[in-house]
Amino acid sequence: MSVTDKPRLDRAHVLDILRHMIRIRRFEDKCAELYTQQKIRGFLHLYDGEEAIAAGVIPVLSHTDRIVATYREHGHALARGVPMPQVMAEMFGKAEGCSGGRGGSMHLFDAEAEFFGGNAIVGGGLPLAGGLALGDKMRGEDRVTVCFFGEGAVAEGEFHETLNLAELWDLPVLFVCENNGYAMGTALARSESQTDIRSKAAAYGIEAQVVDGMNVVEVEAATRTALARIRETGRPVFLECQTYRFRAHSMFDAQLYREKSEIEARRADGPIVRFQTWLLEAGLIHDSDIATIEAEGDTEIAEAVAFAEAGTWEPVETLEAHVLGPQPDPPAPAAPSGETVEITYREAVKQAIRDAMTRDDRVFLMGEDVGAYGGCYAVSKGLMDEFGEARIRDTPLSESGFTGAGIGAAAAGMRPIVELMTVNFSLLALDQIMNTAATIRHMSGGQFGVPLVIRMATGAGKQLAAQHSHSLEGWYAHIPGLKVLAPATVEDARGMLWTALQDPDPVLIFENVMLYNRTAMIDAAAGAVDITKAAVRRAGMDVSLITYGGSLWKTLEAAEALAAEGIEAEVIDLRSLRPLDDATIMASVGKTRRAVIIDEGWRSGSLSAEICARIVEQAFWSLDGPVGRVCAREVPIPYPKHLEDASIPQGPDIIAAARAQLGR
Repeated sequence: MSVTDKPRLDRAHVLDILRHMIRIRRFEDKCAELYTQQKIRGFLHLYDGEEAIAAGVIPVLSHTDRIVATYREHGHALARGVPMPQVMAEMFGKAEGCSGGRGGSMHLFDAEAEFFGGNAIVGGGLPLAGGLALGDKMRGEDRVTVCFFGEGAVAEGEFHETLNLAELWDLPVLFVCENNGYAMGTALARSESQTDIRSKAAAYGIEAQVVDGMNVVEVEAATRTALARIRETGRPVFLECQTYRFRAHSMFDAQLYREKSEIEARRADGPIVRFQTWLLEAGLIHDSDIATIEAEGDTEIAEAVAFAEAGTWEPVETLEAHVLGPQPDPPAPAAPSGETVEITYREAVKQAIRDAMTRDDRVFLMGEDVGAYGGCYAVSKGLMDEFGEARIRDTPLSESGFTGAGIGAAAAGMRPIVELMTVNFSLLALDQIMNTAATIRHMSGGQFGVPLVIRMATGAGKQLAAQHSHSLEGWYAHIPGLKVLAPATVEDARGMLWTALQDPDPVLIFENVMLYNRTAMIDAAAGAVDITKAAVRRAGMDVSLITYGGSLWKTLEAAEALAAEGIEAEVIDLRSLRPLDDATIMASVGKTRRAVIIDEGWRSGSLSAEICARIVEQAFWSLDGPVGRVCAREVPIPYPKHLEDASIPQGPDIIAAARAQLGR
């Protein structure tokens, strides 16, 4: 049937709908049984009572449409056609599962089905869905992304940020709110000042409708109309499907917040009972049809359980697979042109963006004020005039929403560059960076990757006080699944971006604010650079000074001052903070036998502590003394210039630490 048609309730169609609902219900019943047998563990969120939504929405979709679900997604996966044996094996954690056993109940993925998984972060899937739709729109793809979420998500900022972006940018998203009345154990009226969820979507200008989510025919009819509207206009539509879950929020939930009589009353008028009764009374089906569907479902479930029980456990030896994708070869160095040009760090970054956008029409830049304003630090000034508003894309002040949209666009085949104004603001997007960008490859068993670049300013020195001045790149370097770069030179500012855009995984680039005005002479043909290796910026035999980013130049100046005293320091520019180039670090320490790490992050739990630990682990017997560290003082960055300078590493601090290594 065409998605523009109204439901044709002939016998074949109603049997298909009923089969979907009964199949889901009986699968969930079996999962509950298996949970009590401890064959399924962790959180288990069952879909009993909500089957009409999955059965009414998903079969109507095109096979190329995309689905983003929640942690209560077994029904969505089954309705989409993810094979039941693979779903059950995933619930068991077996390697034959649809996510390779790495996701479990809350993280079912299937690339072939365009099923982008359950998301265990409430509201966390909304920006991803918006980004998938953005990517499809920019690529000219005729797809709709359907995003399922519960009513509890409407209290999250990501709900509002995504709905605003979807309407602002005309994104082809069907938002389906499965309103079961209880976010977890709190009734909607106790958590929302406005319980009319439809009105929240309508407030953003989105066409929105309330649907009886216990009536599968009404759900399907509303879905067909919504899909037709989206395909006609390219704009989002919102369905609030009012439903009810018959089981607990999860298997850990004692359900003390509602009476058993309430549940039984709703169960008696549940979606399967209601539809089945109507079909029998209308003579469209017979009791024998129901018996056949139930028997077929039981057989399929039994086979799925047998498949899961016979499945294999992934070997511990492959534990670290699917953290990163296949690693590209380092870029070949550009042939020298013989011509040099003087350029600022700021202009080098702009040239890198311009070059990437010229070479690859999948590349686009988005962020707050990157367009007409030219970016907070004027990096993108003038680029909108060159590439237009679609590729130099101004965003609202909604870091989580547009970062998540960048993640989705990357998963849809684009190559976004997301600019966050400062590292402090990036914390508003930390959920999307850590819980989606860094984990989706692993959780999906390698099916989905996020080739995304996120740029942000970092560091102190501009008298911007505590909420604009910190160096938090070490925090991000803690997270598996990310790559973290800190270009300190103009050449690296020019060359790292293109290499990062070729990477299959999310790459974060931290640009120290004190470097934007720095100038250097570089080869006019300077191109992509290797982002995996540290660089020896100054050779020496007496002490290794290990640093990155804005501290490199202070460290080089300190090394020159030390040379005047007869101390030859070797200066290592880390360049990549994750992964760290241990080989270069250890080779230097093995030669000098002394090390000082200079890090603008706070000392406690810092990147410098990690490097120190690695040196002790790998090169302890080469050392002639303890590893030294020069870090930021343990205070929020203050505003007055003299206090700001005192709070972060300065040349005299580095010199003193190097002297101490030599007992001077």
